[in-house]
Amino acid sequence: MFDTIIRGANLPDGRDGYDIGIRNGKIAAVEKQLPAGAGEAGEVIDAAGRLVTPAFCDPHFHMDATLSLGLPRMNASGTLLEGIALWGELRPTLTREALIERALRYCDLAVSQGLLHIRTHVDTSDPRLVTAEAMLEVQDRVKDYIDLQLVAFPQDGYYRIPEGVKALERALDMGVGIVGGIPHFERTMEEGRLSLEAQFRIAADRGLPVDVHCDETDDPLSRHVETMAALTIRFGLQGRVNGSHLTSMHSMDNYYVSKLIPLIAEAQMTATPNPLINIMLQGRHDSYPKRRGMTRVRELMAAGVNVSLGQDCCMDPWYSMGSGDMLEVAHMAVHVGQMGGIAEKHQIFDAVTVNSAKTMGLDGYGLAPGCKANLVILQAADVTEAIRLKPTRLYVLREGRVISRTAPRLPSLSLPGRPAQIDPGLDYLPPGKG
Repeated sequence: MFDTIIRGANLPDGRDGYDIGIRNGKIAAVEKQLPAGAGEAGEVIDAAGRLVTPAFCDPHFHMDATLSLGLPRMNASGTLLEGIALWGELRPTLTREALIERALRYCDLAVSQGLLHIRTHVDTSDPRLVTAEAMLEVQDRVKDYIDLQLVAFPQDGYYRIPEGVKALERALDMGVGIVGGIPHFERTMEEGRLSLEAQFRIAADRGLPVDVHCDETDDPLSRHVETMAALTIRFGLQGRVNGSHLTSMHSMDNYYVSKLIPLIAEAQMTATPNPLINIMLQGRHDSYPKRRGMTRVRELMAAGVNVSLGQDCCMDPWYSMGSGDMLEVAHMAVHVGQMGGIAEKHQIFDAVTVNSAKTMGLDGYGLAPGCKANLVILQAADVTEAIRLKPTRLYVLREGRVISRTAPRLPSLSLPGRPAQIDPGLDYLPPGKG
């Protein structure tokens, strides 16, 4: 009946001990118990009470910069502005071959972490557009195991550099499929507004989504997200616009935010904060008290806004850390957003899975019959344990085929005076399992 069966799976919604039958790359059945003989001709995986989830999604990343840490030098201050300056020094030396090599290495890491859906911003500020050429090739080379979406991103500003306008459109002509922007980095607030209007018009004319680095600043008067929401409605782009970062909202007064969040919800925009980078880079001009710098996740979710979480960077001029692990992103979000309740942890888990899939417009994503069998089996019993432990990805499946296997991480203790007893919290298995 099935090509692959996963038995004894715990599901993110709290159901436990379910079997998942996979046929022709898609989930064909999710039942409490499939027949004993079903799938004997294919592979049978015993999840043994571990969590099975749809593959992780990263809706905000910079793959053209990934793994470039130390080139041409380290970011001594660790600040956003020095990172941008460093990237400006590195950019003229970039080659297509080096960009592809680093990106493919990162994609290998991503697969091992169960991350099979990535949206990357591609810098269009160099008129050579070597970044676009390289990322388009990477997109083609990884298409059988990673869904890679590309955003044309004018890193140095749409109007701020001489060829910014033409370069963005050329990247779209080459096949980059999403329109990006960075209004707060233009020379004036007015030029920021005009850049958004031009970019939204391009998206509407070409039938493309929009994903903008918006208000990535501590300045409470940086309010380009308001313009984004209004333009989304004006151009009829509801459901196709994502605002990334939105960190200025953390510093805005509550009265203004009480108007802003309903406007974002009305426009059906999605929001993508990046907890690792936001907590690292924002609040740098503060002494104490020091702002956290992440947007208002709880309030946006309460208003019905689809909030996804991005990783943003991994070992590049802006961020010297990173692991390709979206559960690390979720772990930081729980702390920074002070979302430690059980229901809140489920919301955060959704933000790196189903919410991010919605932001990316992924078809066939999920754990229901008919969905693509892009799945991860974790060495954890449930969602809260997964976020707490950031556990091993035991199996990663792409359309029903296992593309990554990792041995369980189990401690081996030899304690003087008493026999070793492994706590379930150490071996990541619920009592009685394993």
